[in-house]
Amino acid sequence: MRRNLVVGLAGLLVAGAAGTGAAVAAGDDDDGTVTGPAAERAIAAALSATDGGRANSVERDSEDGAVWEVEVTRRDGSTVDVRLDGDLRVVVIEGDHEDDDSGTGSDD
Repeated sequence: MRRNLVVGLAGLLVAGAAGTGAAVAAGDDDDGTVTGPAAERAIAAALSATDGGRANSVERDSEDGAVWEVEVTRRDGSTVDVRLDGDLRVVVIEGDHEDDDSGTGSDD
């Protein structure tokens, strides 16, 4: 009887851990990146707005009245941030400035 109780509790712990992993996989990562079905819909909307390319990341956003920000590398290699509202309509598409090397210059 005691062995069955221990095995049963161990099974519950494993099942609980697996459920927690699924919840994390469908939520926010530590770096702010969002995953899951809603994020996939945001990515699809952003790629449609940019006529394709590759989505690098998707995050929740609040700039310019947006709900989503999807970073997209276009087919020409340029990178843009596509901000979408709650209905996945484009709020703004702007150049991604995180990769700019504005700190580089000549040392004379």
